[in-house]
Amino acid sequence: MKKNKFESEGNKEYSFALALPAVLWQVLFLYLPLFFLVYVSFVKVLDYSFLKNVTLANYQILLDISYLKIIMRSVVLAFLNALFCLFLAYPVAYFLALRAKKLKNLFIFLLVLPFWTNFLVQAYAWFFLLDNNGILNKFLLKVGVISAPLHILNTPLAIYIVMLFCYLPFMVLPIYSSMAKIDKYLLEASSDLGATSLQTLGHITLPLSLSGIRNGFFLVLIPSFGEFVIPVLLGGGKVMYVGSMISYFFLETKNIFLGAAFTCFSGFVLILLAAVVYMLFKRFDKNK
Repeated sequence: MKKNKFESEGNKEYSFALALPAVLWQVLFLYLPLFFLVYVSFVKVLDYSFLKNVTLANYQILLDISYLKIIMRSVVLAFLNALFCLFLAYPVAYFLALRAKKLKNLFIFLLVLPFWTNFLVQAYAWFFLLDNNGILNKFLLKVGVISAPLHILNTPLAIYIVMLFCYLPFMVLPIYSSMAKIDKYLLEASSDLGATSLQTLGHITLPLSLSGIRNGFFLVLIPSFGEFVIPVLLGGGKVMYVGSMISYFFLETKNIFLGAAFTCFSGFVLILLAAVVYMLFKRFDKNK
């Protein structure tokens, strides 16, 4: 039985009423703060003359090479972290989706287990592993691999190691989700037609899991760019990244105008980076 015009309009109004709280929440706690942040980045004084104080002075300061180096350092950190996570996550996702059988649920449980722990606690736990007197150095000294403790803590290497550990599940889960949808008969047909495992991987598994790779890459790339906790705790704050620089402007110098400008400027760079990565994925998908 077809619905009449009044019933369909009533359903639309009902759906809009249900979505209205979410829309208001988004406007109040996302769009308005974002608009205020952008406005503050273009002024030097907050008063009632909204348009008279508009200036580009904050952005002119950020054109200094030292600030550009910080942004590029964060770009390299985010891209390499996403790349390393992809190289490690793809075999794990492949095993979970296409090889693991009885123990699949156990492996997935172990994969998501770190999410049960606070992110800050996870970062702090690496102190006991990477410290000069930590578990890793004690083990390597005991087995005779090294003669003196390795100095890993408070170095860029420690940042990359912990970033890789903390963000790896964000890469594994999307790839696993896309691989789990692959029809197993396609893989069997490829094998029956004489294709090797590498040929099946390159022509069937990889193209069909590309959406998961793309989603996982962005899930790691975007938050890695503005990561604050890990560079400060494990890097000792010796090297500045975007997240630590924003914190420095807002909390240390109390310069909210320059901090807002740096946030907007680095956010624009992140949008450009994400757009470039998206175009690369799109081009790779077309080639396939």
